Amino acid sequence: MAEHGVDVSALPQEVREQLAELDLELSEGDITQKGYEKKRAKVLAPYLVQTQTLAPPPAYDAQSPGPSSAPAPEPGPSNSSSSSSCHRRTRRSHRSGGTRDERYRSDIHTEAVQAALAKHKEEKMALPMPTKRRSTYVQSPIDNCTPPDSSSSSDDEAVSSESAGPQQSSDTWINSSLHGSSTSSSASSTLSHGESRPTQAPQPQPQSQQAPPPPAPSAQPPHSHSQPSALAEAFAQTRIDPGGGVGPPDVPSQAQARGSRVDLPANAVVRGMSRGQSRSSMMETADVRRVGRGVPVSSRVSTKIQQLLNTLKRPKRPPLSEFFMDDQEEIVEVPQVDPNTPRPEGRQIIPVKGEPLGVVSNWPPALQAALARWGATQGKSPALTALDITGKPLYTLTYGKLWSRSVKLAYTLLNKLGTKNEQILKPGDRVALVYPNSDPGMFWVAFYGCLLAEVIPVPIEVPLSRKDAGSSQVGFLLGSCGVGLALTSEICLKGLPKIPTGEILQFKGWPRLKWVVTDSKYLTKPSKDWQPHIPTANTDTAYIEYKASKEGTVMGVAVSKVALLTHCQALTQACNYCEGETLVNVLDFKKDMGLWHGVLTSVMNRIHTISVPYAVMKACPLSWVQRVHIHKARVALVKCRDLHWAMMANRDQRETSLASLRMLIVADGANPWSVSSCDAFLNVFQAHGLKPEVICPCATSPEAMTVAIRRLCIFDLLAAHLGQDTPVKEISNKPGVPGAPLPARAILSMTGLSHGVIRVNTEDKNSALTVQDVGHVMPGALMCIVKPDGPPMLCKTDEIGEIVVNSRAGGNMYYGLPGVTKNTFEVIPVNASGAPIGEIPFVRSGLLGFVGPGSLIFVVGKNEGLLMVSGRRHNADDLVATALAVEPVKTVYRGRIAVFSVTVFYDERIVIVAEQRPDASEEDSFQWMSRVLQAIDSIHQVGLYCLALVPANTLPKTPLGGIHISDTKQLFLEGALHPCNILMCPHTCVTNMPKPRQKQPVGVGPASIMVGNLVAGKRIAQAAGRDLGLIEDQDLIRKLHWTSSPKAHKKELCMWPTMMHQFLTEALQWRAQTDPDHTLYVLLNAKGVAVCTATCVQLHKRAEKIAAALMERSGINIGENVVLLYPPGIDLIAAFYGCLYAGCIPVTVRPPHPQNLSATLPTVRMIIDVSKAACILTTQVLMKILRSKEAAASVNIKTWPIIIDTDDLPRKRPPTIYKPPNAEMIAYLDFSVSTTGMLTGVKISHVAVSALCRSIKLQCELYSSRQIAICLDPYCGLGFVLWCLASVYSGHQSILIPPLELESSLTLWLGTLSQYRIRDTFCSYSVMELCTKGLGGQTELLKARGVNLACVRSCVVIAEERPRLALTHSFSKLFKDLGLSMRAVSTAFGSRVNLAICLQGTTGPDSSTVYVDMKSLRHDRVRLVERGAPQSLPLMESGTILPGVRVIIVNPETRGPLGDSHLGEIWVNSPHNATGYYTIYGEENLQADHFNTKLSFGDPQTLWARTGYLGFVKRTELTDSSGDRHDALFVVGSLDETLELRGLRYHPIDIETSVSRAHRSIGESAVFTWTNLLVVVAELCGSEQDALDLVPLVTNVVLEEHHLIVGVVVIVDPGVIPINSRGEKQRMHLRDSFLADQLDPIYVAYNM
Repeated sequence: MAEHGVDVSALPQEVREQLAELDLELSEGDITQKGYEKKRAKVLAPYLVQTQTLAPPPAYDAQSPGPSSAPAPEPGPSNSSSSSSCHRRTRRSHRSGGTRDERYRSDIHTEAVQAALAKHKEEKMALPMPTKRRSTYVQSPIDNCTPPDSSSSSDDEAVSSESAGPQQSSDTWINSSLHGSSTSSSASSTLSHGESRPTQAPQPQPQSQQAPPPPAPSAQPPHSHSQPSALAEAFAQTRIDPGGGVGPPDVPSQAQARGSRVDLPANAVVRGMSRGQSRSSMMETADVRRVGRGVPVSSRVSTKIQQLLNTLKRPKRPPLSEFFMDDQEEIVEVPQVDPNTPRPEGRQIIPVKGEPLGVVSNWPPALQAALARWGATQGKSPALTALDITGKPLYTLTYGKLWSRSVKLAYTLLNKLGTKNEQILKPGDRVALVYPNSDPGMFWVAFYGCLLAEVIPVPIEVPLSRKDAGSSQVGFLLGSCGVGLALTSEICLKGLPKIPTGEILQFKGWPRLKWVVTDSKYLTKPSKDWQPHIPTANTDTAYIEYKASKEGTVMGVAVSKVALLTHCQALTQACNYCEGETLVNVLDFKKDMGLWHGVLTSVMNRIHTISVPYAVMKACPLSWVQRVHIHKARVALVKCRDLHWAMMANRDQRETSLASLRMLIVADGANPWSVSSCDAFLNVFQAHGLKPEVICPCATSPEAMTVAIRRLCIFDLLAAHLGQDTPVKEISNKPGVPGAPLPARAILSMTGLSHGVIRVNTEDKNSALTVQDVGHVMPGALMCIVKPDGPPMLCKTDEIGEIVVNSRAGGNMYYGLPGVTKNTFEVIPVNASGAPIGEIPFVRSGLLGFVGPGSLIFVVGKNEGLLMVSGRRHNADDLVATALAVEPVKTVYRGRIAVFSVTVFYDERIVIVAEQRPDASEEDSFQWMSRVLQAIDSIHQVGLYCLALVPANTLPKTPLGGIHISDTKQLFLEGALHPCNILMCPHTCVTNMPKPRQKQPVGVGPASIMVGNLVAGKRIAQAAGRDLGLIEDQDLIRKLHWTSSPKAHKKELCMWPTMMHQFLTEALQWRAQTDPDHTLYVLLNAKGVAVCTATCVQLHKRAEKIAAALMERSGINIGENVVLLYPPGIDLIAAFYGCLYAGCIPVTVRPPHPQNLSATLPTVRMIIDVSKAACILTTQVLMKILRSKEAAASVNIKTWPIIIDTDDLPRKRPPTIYKPPNAEMIAYLDFSVSTTGMLTGVKISHVAVSALCRSIKLQCELYSSRQIAICLDPYCGLGFVLWCLASVYSGHQSILIPPLELESSLTLWLGTLSQYRIRDTFCSYSVMELCTKGLGGQTELLKARGVNLACVRSCVVIAEERPRLALTHSFSKLFKDLGLSMRAVSTAFGSRVNLAICLQGTTGPDSSTVYVDMKSLRHDRVRLVERGAPQSLPLMESGTILPGVRVIIVNPETRGPLGDSHLGEIWVNSPHNATGYYTIYGEENLQADHFNTKLSFGDPQTLWARTGYLGFVKRTELTDSSGDRHDALFVVGSLDETLELRGLRYHPIDIETSVSRAHRSIGESAVFTWTNLLVVVAELCGSEQDALDLVPLVTNVVLEEHHLIVGVVVIVDPGVIPINSRGEKQRMHLRDSFLADQLDPIYVAYNM
């Protein structure tokens, strides 16, 4: 086949597999037609003829056949071509409902589990039990729990396929039946596989005539779904290279994303532009200003236009992760292929053909015709007997009543709903049937009434509340089927939930329905001349049966009329049904086997059905056995659950006989563990007449309907022997007849099954699985086994695959979903060479199995329960059986276990959730969970990711009591499961973690690195602020003399202290003389009232009083340290300058909290002791606290230094004001506790103070006429400088707002900014977070109060950390409505060695933001990526570098300079660097290393200070005030705080950001390491019921985003994580408290 000029058959194997993969994506709707054409053209491009010019992709032709019509490629060594395709195929094959009821006992398996656990008896648990508060989990009362052995029923639903064949007319058949003609069967039967199918009404649109819808956004990145397989070595060889260009042509690859500009292909379409606009026109628009066309170069361009031009110059990548190349290959540890892995070795399987479907003359042409016949001829014959809640017969519905009531309902539906001119219903419309399981009679009437009216019934479960499990999915089903009318009974209608007006509640996701009551008294009797139209069965839809997939999606399976009739005929022949038999049905009569046997086939054969509701089974589990005994029933429809219940309840029943049974049909006999339940039931009831050959397991599927049933009859008994008058000797091998052979058994290796092959277990019996056959293929059907993943290739004889069936009795489509229908109902198997085995379509059954000897069918699992972990298959039911074998009675309920898998870190992880008994203790539960882990690991060789126990009756249930798996999984992922016990095991089950990085020795010196950067064109990563621009004193004096203008003279006088004085004491004295009444400080209280002000002269006089008091005290000498212990206010400022006036060195200390002296006073004492303070200046209130009894309990109050109360000092002036002999002397000490818990004090000299104040003045343009608002703690760092020093130096007025006041008045800060029309304000992250959280929803109220922030030009956050981009962005966005400019908010950066390195001023460019790759940061590298790229981290510039400051990025190990955009330590050189650490013993080595260090190469003369922070410098496109390109400094994090894990460097803030996003109840979080384990502490803001929900979510998000396994998860109360005054977390204090067991945690989980 030639395509695009290329012979596809001649292409390499890998290319053909890629093409097949594209075809599969298109057929599944995972890619649009346009994307398909582009990808296909890109794959074929290298193989085009060289002289041929590549044409654009051809237009989509609606008439061309779909991609599935092309021949499938030849298979390679493995049928999978990529790891990501494995998941897509697995996802497609998950078809059946999300609930299972195969929860039963297995004695054989129990022995295996106990033997496996015996190996672990001597082992002790290596990890402690989780600790929990008693109030975290309150057990539900025992009387609210359902019976201990309650279980679920299967939610498997049926699906039909279209088929057609010639049928006799219904009138002829009914007339011949009325005359009592007997019929004989014919042995001739044909398989009309090649017949053309009649047109279906309504005809679904073919797949090839419409473009598939785009894939829905996934909750997880696509690369997280792909799984490395260990099944075959060839699988790894044929994996598509992520860099191979399989992405869409208009999306740049990951390699392209590194550059600043990307050249797109000529046919690419840029998002946000019309398709017709080419890239050339786009770039012309972007370059207008450069080439001189349009806007002149000299003209000013507005901000918006410039932003648009920048956007066009550098097109943005789509911010969706699915557009980026998957980087799994470089992250995940690819498992090595085990050479001992079992592989299939048999020959290719041959399709298995069932016995011919007999053609019997008395079979009706339609099922309605059978009902009409029995209603007319056998009107008094019982059709249905319903039981009440006690198990006694409630009523019996005869065939005559069933016929008459059905006719009345049909007439009412077609003629009495709506008006005469416009009826609501017409033939072909869909109608919902809503009837309870306790009322089968009303359902029978409604179902057959709809068939007679030729409307399509859609049976659904009765909704009990708006929050029913799967309710919204049922609404999707009703909407997709176009249902607008619901039929129900009067009793059911009264029981439906209603709103106060009496109307039916609008259920979540449901369309609006009209409810019609179908009780007899509301039906209209038809006129004598009206008869229902009964056409011959055709391909029109007869009914729609709902079916839930593994993901919880509910789809409607359409069953055609001919499939309905053919299926009844096949069941009649297979089960040898005879007229007048009695059948006991325990199954749900609305779907699956309960509907097929108990409602449809029974009517066709005039069988008396006795329906046993689920409620009766809960009250009396033996009721169905009693019904069989009383009515001498010949057939019973049960599940393994019913067998188990009856066996457990049979102890007191002796007079029970099951000798009348000829078939005990086990509906879930396809479950591999059903053999144990069947054997146990037989052992108990064989004494009651039960024969072994009576038990008949079967295999069913919603799509293929009945696949196989054990009937043990020979093929040469054809339909001629099925009559009632057949001699007994001729049917000795028919179902239920003595002498039939016993069922077949297979003992298989579970290890082989996990690899998809059949191996007989001969060694370890503990890991063996015993399965029983489910009989032969249904009559008239053709069956084969195909690979469940990828193309439907025929399996080998010793290989496990998916059963596909071709039959007229199969399904035909998912109603309203043609795309999904094609992949399920139109499958054509291919052989080993890739050629189709025929043209007949098969239906995927969703059952996994194989064909054994004698063409017996064996089923080993279902796709819905298939868990793919590390390339191996595990069955959910197998895991349930193993868990139940570990002494379940004491801890959990048998029937309430959910097993599912979640995708975490590129693989599926197994989760088990079970309901815990109320009387189970913590220790028993933890012991049971530990034993389950050991048993599953020993038997299945797979690790569990999570095992959770929830309180009784809390898991979402299906209508018949089973666990709703998909809803349980959703609750688990959303953190709404509320477990009472949980055990995470990521260390044991996550085996694909990347290898720890081994740091290689640096073989290249710093000089070579520098030369390499220069050769590569990279400049040295350094940046500098503008020059301070000091003016000589004599120049200023001359200028003052020359100035004649008084105004100019006054202006120059204001500049005097900035030029003349090296000491702040001189500046304050000069201001007190020249401008004494100028207000420097205004202190506000919580009400916004100025409680204290300080002019220049007032501050000077108060400082003089304090200086006099210090000088009068003996023992306080010049140069000694004095501790200032004041609350935030003007007293602190006056005390500071008083110390300077007296020649003392002030040390500002935060006062202890009166309500928490035990935690805060020791820090005060520590600073006093370390600083060797000679005196304490404080207020009268604080002095009393220091000497109180409460303080004595924490510290030794007798050893305090001199304490001076400065509240009531006498008005004295000091004899002299001290002036230091030189500016290099210490001005004050700055003590602070770092985030690592280290108390450090630095010495700040007078020259550093003057340089820092001048630098801030120039950067922020501060003058005496300016007002600034400060909401900071004034005890250390830049906060102290702004609070106490800057106003005295620059003369501006500072409005002081203590941050503590905001706790009682959140609007204080913002209201002050609006009231005083502040242009510049400074705050901390804690203040900004308080306003964001507390006032985020009150912007309208603030606007009504007149709060206007349009005046704010600069809002600077003062911090010593990486900028919190998310918080600043949220703050700007929230208060944008109040006029706050998005450009106003910026950050500052300082450290211990330099209090202010960066500060966003008024003249510099706006702060820029870049996105860096987090994986590169962990390797100490910087790689810039686009916004939205996977693993991208946004970083905001830390403000503009201050004047006089130089920074350089240095390798902390080699101490050599690094290139631009390289990660390294930030070194700083500045006049306002700190002089050094203040230590008692003077550690000279540390002093020289941090404050006076030199580069090892480049500029070895300059002295630098090491900040201890990692960062990088990037030259931007912006320009600064001097016209040069702006160099931005980006701070990544503190070097001391980084976590060294697995050889990589992690920053705690990154992990904490991910943790905080994991759940809405997580308020704050912190991480640290403990014995090489990562510990995550999360504050719980919600109810304590949510505490255990956080454990798996925190573990998931850290594993997914950071590739780390969390060792311990600690859930604590809000406020437990210590935070300093700057809003920084004290992680080391938290670590110490955790190790000392002082946190009082809500829950501590130790991940195994």
